Amino acid sequence: MKTLYEKEKKLSEAIKKLHLLNPKNSNLEETIKKIDSQKNQLEIEKKDLESKYGELKEEYRKIKLKLDELNQQKDKEHKEEIEFSEKIDELNQETDTLLEEIDKWQM
Repeated sequence: MKTLYEKEKKLSEAIKKLHLLNPKNSNLEETIKKIDSQKNQLEIEKKDLESKYGELKEEYRKIKLKLDELNQQKDKEHKEEIEFSEKIDELNQETDTLLEEIDKWQM
């Protein structure tokens, strides 16, 4: 008996809630329109943000490529500097050797 009473009470509460959701309720219609308007606005903002994200992603890709190019150029210049320094060292050694030879010939 108690369960029947509880079921009847829950059913009654559910029916009351359904009556509150009556589409003729002007407040509910107004709320639905506001929510729909907000949904449309959010969809517009989402598309705008997705577009901006795509632009930023492309800009990031370009900047990354440029940075990679600059790093490669820097590495190449550093390698050339090392080679140049090595050649200078070789020339200094050859010069020292030649000066020693000249000194020997002068004696």
